[in-house]
Amino acid sequence: MNYVVNRSLPRPDSRTKAIGQAAYVGDMSLPRMLRGVILRSPWPHASVLNVNTSRALRLPGVKAVITGKDTLGVTFGVLATSDKLMDRRALVTDKVRYIGDEVAAVAAVDEDTAMEALALIQVEYGPLSPVYDPAEALREGAPLVHGDKPGNVSKRHVVKAGDLEAGLRESAVVREDRFTTHPEAHSPMEPHVTLAQYDATGKLTVWASTQSSFFVQMDLAKTLGLPEGRVRVIKPHVGGGFGGKSDGMDSLDFCASLLSMKTGCPVKIAYSREEELIYTRRRHPLIIELKTGVRKDGTLAARQCRALLDGGAYNSWGPITTILSSNWNLMPYRMTNYLYEGIRVYTNKAPGGAMRGHGAPQIHFAVESQLDMLARDLGMDPIELRLRNALEAGDLNPLGFYIPSSGFRECLEEAARRAGWKEKWGKLPPGKGIGVGCSGFVCGAAFPVRPTAAAFSAARIVISGDGQVTLLTGAVDTGQGSDFTLSQIAAEELGVPIELISVVAADTDLTPVDMGNFSSRTTMLAGNATKSAAASAKARVLEGAADLLEAKAVDLLSQEGRIFVKGSPERGVSFVEAVRAAYRMAKGQQITAEGVYVPNPRLISPSISFSVQIAEVEVDRETGQVQVTDLTSAHDCGVAINPMSVEGQLEGSVYMGVGYALSEELSEVDGQSIQSSFTDYHMPTVGEMPRVAALHVEVVDPEGPFGAKEAGEGTVGPTAPAIANAIFDAVGVRLVDMPLSPEKVLRGTGS
Repeated sequence: MNYVVNRSLPRPDSRTKAIGQAAYVGDMSLPRMLRGVILRSPWPHASVLNVNTSRALRLPGVKAVITGKDTLGVTFGVLATSDKLMDRRALVTDKVRYIGDEVAAVAAVDEDTAMEALALIQVEYGPLSPVYDPAEALREGAPLVHGDKPGNVSKRHVVKAGDLEAGLRESAVVREDRFTTHPEAHSPMEPHVTLAQYDATGKLTVWASTQSSFFVQMDLAKTLGLPEGRVRVIKPHVGGGFGGKSDGMDSLDFCASLLSMKTGCPVKIAYSREEELIYTRRRHPLIIELKTGVRKDGTLAARQCRALLDGGAYNSWGPITTILSSNWNLMPYRMTNYLYEGIRVYTNKAPGGAMRGHGAPQIHFAVESQLDMLARDLGMDPIELRLRNALEAGDLNPLGFYIPSSGFRECLEEAARRAGWKEKWGKLPPGKGIGVGCSGFVCGAAFPVRPTAAAFSAARIVISGDGQVTLLTGAVDTGQGSDFTLSQIAAEELGVPIELISVVAADTDLTPVDMGNFSSRTTMLAGNATKSAAASAKARVLEGAADLLEAKAVDLLSQEGRIFVKGSPERGVSFVEAVRAAYRMAKGQQITAEGVYVPNPRLISPSISFSVQIAEVEVDRETGQVQVTDLTSAHDCGVAINPMSVEGQLEGSVYMGVGYALSEELSEVDGQSIQSSFTDYHMPTVGEMPRVAALHVEVVDPEGPFGAKEAGEGTVGPTAPAIANAIFDAVGVRLVDMPLSPEKVLRGTGS
């Protein structure tokens, strides 16, 4: 029986954050600290002919100005497996590729002076023809965003499995449909912010709001020409990331660091809300052409997909998004005959990157919408169609996804029961409808994106003489609560109260390597590393207890702060007594142990989580306004380490999914965003959130720590299609272009 794991425990940082004691980078200040700002391009595509900084340097209070000429001209990127994938420079040296590209940076005594200096920098541009549409960018003769990328192709990925034509021939129904999705902003509460200090010893210390301290360290060392050991990156509290802070180094990290090196003073740079909203990464817009064949009995026979991704000016995570989009086509269903072509295209717009779901919400919108169309063509209940194709434990899909555990069928059945599907589908009053959407998602990736990294994830446990336990982990908590999740795993393995665990996280000088917070990897990868480290440390403590109890260590159990003989709980000692005995036996040598987790390289991911959402909507036929009234979310995350935290993640996913489906869209005219604040970019308010019923479907996963899997990222995917399918049930309008705006609903109804 679990003692700490699978219990809803309050996170210790909740009060700290609620009363304003949590320190974020923006709260930090150092003696002699300067403020930095970045000059951005007003042109979507132009050669940089000359940058004159003399007037800015003469302004009183300005301490340094840097341009591309002050850099090493080194390219970098989050995908460091190939030079071809690293297409960014911290400050441009040749030309700008989107409105917002970084041209220069200033450090001054205060932000107002720095901003005044920006206006004094004179940049001579040579305008070039831009390209905004991905289809246009692929055409012969289109302007090249990168001169060494023929045809503006960032990544082309083709997957073939089985016999597509044979599968289509045996299909009773074949549909071909086209779907389009839109860009979406990450919109974390805390924008990007960094503080850099280069000291007299030649050591660079950077406090960064990041999802990967070690990626930032690697990139800074590379672009500044420093040994990695001379670069320390510390992650304090982070106010959200959602993928937008997972690239590793951003330009502000580099600029603050180089400006500190030049001035000898600490330098802080913080993006404004406008910069965060329109110049940083965003969710990729996709054009999806989907052809699916289904047999008379409802089993899927074949699928062909062509996905065109608008990648914007730089790669970011985009090549991986292109690959993953092929995988999401097959999640969470069985499929044998399959053909996928994904093309990611450079355009003169802000780059597309990883955002919660990493291509899944776009693909699931298309797949799950089309499944409902196919069910209608067959005269079949949409949930029954999904049940007939559900992935089961032990399945291996054509792309190499092995399914160690699956609660997908149970999620479908439980969500349908709780939502009253049979009583409501097709039977609600006019203007009201119900719809379903599903997803499967990875629990970390088994392939490295940084080949020089020492490990996927490592953890260290240190036990002091009084029984206090310190967990050192490179994993990054960006607000999702992973520090506490790892604490629960450590406490469960050690058999001690959770209060004994403290965490030191994401400090490249102190903690073991971890690649960061992306691809839903923390619970699975860092959790397994933590469990392994705790088991090794516990073995040393058990030796101390065995000496006190005159027993064998293998015959002892550690639970609830006591170590006792199996079957004889009265024969025991406290955990602290056992620790002291272990220290005496080791002649004072510290009790410490390290654990490492490396997933099976033959698999794409260690495991897969599953999610089902059923949405109920009310549609106003006069205005086209859609209100999501209720949403039932059933999630197979294995054993929930902390059910309360998982519920919070599910509700957060629904919030993001509702916004993506109905209202959040970054609109651009000639490469220029027309939104610059949350006044213009509409995220859902509390009043627009539906009632959410979060259901835990627990199926023990053999690979996960204490049976746990991913919780939170994969659950963004089903929301939009569930809402789209509910809109069709309500008013008979099939929307295939996101977002699902009132104007599109009205056009569909002919109003």
